[in-house]
Amino acid sequence: MNIVGDVKGKRAVIVDDIIDTAGTLANAAQAIKDAGASQVAACATHAVFSGKAVQRISDSPLSHVVVTNTIPLSDAGHACSKVRVKSVGRLLGEAIKRIHHGDSISSLFM
Repeated sequence: MNIVGDVKGKRAVIVDDIIDTAGTLANAAQAIKDAGASQVAACATHAVFSGKAVQRISDSPLSHVVVTNTIPLSDAGHACSKVRVKSVGRLLGEAIKRIHHGDSISSLFM
């Protein structure tokens, strides 16, 4: 892993689209922490959490991981104190309503 930029003494956030096995995420968090970050958190849209993903997150230096509910979280995922889930239901519902009425959805994301 190579870190671009100076993270020493800073709070870092890793942003990704999907967490599957969490191997890359855990390695990246460790590399950032080793580079001097005071805290490392992560967020991702889809929490697949296959294999040992939850254990890797638990064992990692990540303070917390925020994911959406686009994929149902496993019992192990729910039990992990580092995992926080945010719902996208209202956002998707509003997008569907606007499409149905012929309104713009771009303003939802600005």
